[in-house]
Order: sequence, then structure tokens, then C-alpha cells
Amino acid sequence: MIQKLTYLDHHKVMSFLGTEPSINLFIIGDIEAFGYEADFQELWGDFEEDGEIKAILLRYYNSFIPYAKKDFDVDGFINIIKDNQDRFILSGKKEVVEKFENKGLSLGKKQVTYFAECKNDERLGDTTIEIKKAEIEDIDRIIELRSTIDEFSINSDARQMLLSSMESNTARTYFTEENGQMTACVSTTAENSLSAMIVGVCTKKEYRRKGLATNIMIKLFKEVLDEGKILCLFYDNPEAGKIYKRLGFVDIGMWTMYR
Repeated sequence: MIQKLTYLDHHKVMSFLGTEPSINLFIIGDIEAFGYEADFQELWGDFEEDGEIKAILLRYYNSFIPYAKKDFDVDGFINIIKDNQDRFILSGKKEVVEKFENKGLSLGKKQVTYFAECKNDERLGDTTIEIKKAEIEDIDRIIELRSTIDEFSINSDARQMLLSSMESNTARTYFTEENGQMTACVSTTAENSLSAMIVGVCTKKEYRRKGLATNIMIKLFKEVLDEGKILCLFYDNPEAGKIYKRLGFVDIGMWTMYR
């Protein structure tokens, strides 16, 4: 049985998600930041007959993330998605979201990435350049830099999502600049009490191969790890994977996104 989740379900929800805190950092982070009654966020649970949760579906703006540990009502979740959005992003643990394929849902382009985590700073060195922390007034510059990266797909809600995340302290960005121009940046998102996702690792094309993004990551990683949080990230580029592993990341699974 699927029903809308509320704060009354919170203990069950967090216990269910807490068995895989890294994989579920988006859902956990959004619940901690925005709760169950925000206009742009909704959660549904698929319940066993005894009242235990067997699956959860999160809507954050036009993005949906399902999570389950065993078989669940895929068709029921699909109907919810269809009722809420014409255009959407679906992502999550590979074994879960691939159950939505060939079900009459208009899925976008499929991307499968590695999901990795880092729990300590043993492999991090020291930064050697000036690095700044972004403020609200830097959001447009962050979006502008990301939009120049061929591999990035900028969501129409990107600015509002970044603003909401920074205002709720679930995201932070560090960057380098030269002559007032942002040259590289690295961000976190979905920060919660347990973990933080690294996103938006990018360098302006003419400033690449100078170690800018790596230096930013070292500074940001140390700060987040010092707060007792686990770092998580996605990657699909083998060369990028080598860099992340040199910094202490370990693969823990696969993440699939349709957009």
C-alpha cells in the first residue's frame, strides 16, 4: 500500500534509509532540510501489511528518487510520477531504478555512474593556491561556469535549487578566480548530518591541467570530513575516477539517472 509520508512516519523513514546512509544521502538530506510539507518536495512510502516500509519515493522539484531493499509497487510509483510531472529526472540505486524501464514511462537518456565514498583524509595533501568560499551573490557565476562544461546538463531549476540549498546550509561551493573571473569550482549538495555529495567539479577550459579543481577538492574534503561527515560522489570518467581514488574514495555501488 502506497501512502503520502508525513512527520509522523519520520522515525520509520530514517530507520529504513539509515541502513545505506551514503546511497540515501539525497533523501536523508532533503528530509532534514525541508521536511515533509515543502511545496517543492513530497515523499511517498510503500508499506507492508504490518506497517513496515518497503520502499520510498522522493520528489524534489522535478526530480524523483526511489529506494527499496526488495520488491515493491513499481507501477504505483510510476503513476505518482505521471500525475506530478510531464518532464522529470529519475535517479537512484541502479538495481532499484532499472525496475522502471519498459513500463510505459517516458524515461530520458540513461546514464550509469559509479558511486563512491570517502571516510577519512589520510590521502589528502595541502592546498597551494588561494581558494574562496562562495556566497549567495556568487550563484550566477557558478551556474555560468557550469554551463560552459560540455558534460554538464543544466536543469531549468538549477539556480533556484542552488539558492534553496545554500540558504538551508545543505550545499557549499569553493572556487578559484583570476581577474574577477571564476576559473574553477567544486560544490557539495544534499548535505545532512551524516554525509555530503560532491558535485559540479569543473574548470574553465583555458585553465585546465593546473590543479585548480584538485586543490579546491582537497580544501573542501578536509572541511567536510572534519565535521564527521562521509563524502560521496558519482563518476563515469575513468581518469576522474583515478583522481578521486587517489584522494581516498572507494566504489560502493552504481547509480543510474534518466534525464
